[in-house]
Amino acid sequence: MKQANTINRATSSGLRRFNVIMGALHLAQGLLMLVLATRVIQTIGEFAPTITQFYLTFNQQTQSLEVTSRDLFELPFGVFVALFLLLSALAHALISLPPRLNSIYNADLAKGINRFRWYEYALSSSIMIVLIATLFGIYDIASLILIFIVNASMNLFGLVMEQLNSGKTKQKVNWGPFIWGSIAGAAPWIAIVIYMFGTGNFDMVPWFVWAIVGTYFVAFNTFPINMILQYKRVGKWSDYVYGERTYIVLSLVAKSILAWLVLFGAMQP
Repeated sequence: MKQANTINRATSSGLRRFNVIMGALHLAQGLLMLVLATRVIQTIGEFAPTITQFYLTFNQQTQSLEVTSRDLFELPFGVFVALFLLLSALAHALISLPPRLNSIYNADLAKGINRFRWYEYALSSSIMIVLIATLFGIYDIASLILIFIVNASMNLFGLVMEQLNSGKTKQKVNWGPFIWGSIAGAAPWIAIVIYMFGTGNFDMVPWFVWAIVGTYFVAFNTFPINMILQYKRVGKWSDYVYGERTYIVLSLVAKSILAWLVLFGAMQP
């Protein structure tokens, strides 16, 4: 996917303005959620899942190893939902406000790369998938750490995809990182679905659970679709910057819907 050496000034200026606006929308929602979770809606502030650690101990009476657990800390759920959006706001600010970082951003776009996007996704979406996992009853610290790292790895595969294919035509695209990233992205959901259907009684699954799963599946599957269109160079997606704008819009829409669903999901019995 061959790119020009630079993007023109008008495109650069438009993207900068676009990132500022989108960052402001993320920031406003994140701050509102923070206020709701800490000052206004008591049930959100009170929802703080206890994160536990499982380990083996030796039982002297039975002369056997037994699995036991201990409480580690309470997760401030509402604060972390707000952090999910605030990280996105910070990423938009970093690539649009400091001139040096904005220059790096524009130079990368000309090569068909946006490293800032993938680093931000690796952090923000991994926080969200951990929060979703706790809604489904995954409180084990080891499981949550693995879910975070695997999800972050999925996004970093996206960065590798862009790095490996910078300047290539659509006939020479290396789809390996896309495939491996898709596999990594499925792993946390396998764990979540196991917990979700643990009772085998689907009638007991609350409405907001189905809403979260459906929203995540539909909204976040549009990200890989956008990447496919970019590397297949379909229509307007032959211009990498068009795909970049699409990523920005998808990020705002998908994250906003999911964040509010998850936040108010914490208010349910």
